[in-house]
Amino acid sequence: MRKIVGLIGYPLGHSVSPAMHNAAFKELGLDYEYIPFEVEPADLKEALPGLRALHIAGFNVTIPHKEAIVPLLDDVTKLAATIGAVNTVVNQDSKLIGYNTDGPGFIESLKEDANFEPAGKRVVVLGAGGVSRAVSVMLAEVEAASIVIADIVEEKAKGLAEYVNDLSKTKCLGANISGQTLKNEIERADLLVNATPIGMSPKINDSPLPSGVKLNKKTLVYDLVYNPAETKLLKTAKKAGCRVVSGLGLLVRQGAIAFTVFTGEEAPIETMWSAARKALR
Repeated sequence: MRKIVGLIGYPLGHSVSPAMHNAAFKELGLDYEYIPFEVEPADLKEALPGLRALHIAGFNVTIPHKEAIVPLLDDVTKLAATIGAVNTVVNQDSKLIGYNTDGPGFIESLKEDANFEPAGKRVVVLGAGGVSRAVSVMLAEVEAASIVIADIVEEKAKGLAEYVNDLSKTKCLGANISGQTLKNEIERADLLVNATPIGMSPKINDSPLPSGVKLNKKTLVYDLVYNPAETKLLKTAKKAGCRVVSGLGLLVRQGAIAFTVFTGEEAPIETMWSAARKALR
């Protein structure tokens, strides 16, 4: 009997996850199908019993549900609980178990796709939502020297920074998105991460960079947005001489970890890369 896995979030028009996972299932001859389910925030609580009743094997979770879904699940892994966000759920005997594959996928992408070792580095993370939580907690876990988190809601950034400080020895600071402190930190960062949806299709002319900031060419700029493949932020970073990485790296690598969680099989990562690139085109 075919097993169904899927994706919940709102909106979902930009996602290439179905193409990526379905190509991987086909490659390994697995009788699975990956389907997107658009779920508005107000409907999240009611959607979960429906997914459970349909005996869906599992599903990924994207914006804006990664944090909101945590208290609605039957259980979460230790890492997901520490991060406080879930992006992968498995249905185990009608119990919904939450995982976080964003954090490990991000660190793997940094090392494999950018040849960047985050230990001992100065980092700035733009955004304080679910994916930012995963990125910030994992950067602290691998002992980044410092992390500055900025969000349009300054209190949210400060709250996440305090949480990371309580977890680790890494110095973490919450900053105002338009303040001089953030501009100074960006200009001397080893790694700048955009963990906001700013620049995502169709608003491709938007950038999360504060006005007047100057990028340092030694900075690696990682935009977690993957559609378009080259965002305005990445174009600006390239002009400044920076190395850049698009969010497709995280998408594929967290997806490969989720694939293994769903199926118990090692993910055919090259097939997933190929399918993701093709879907973006």
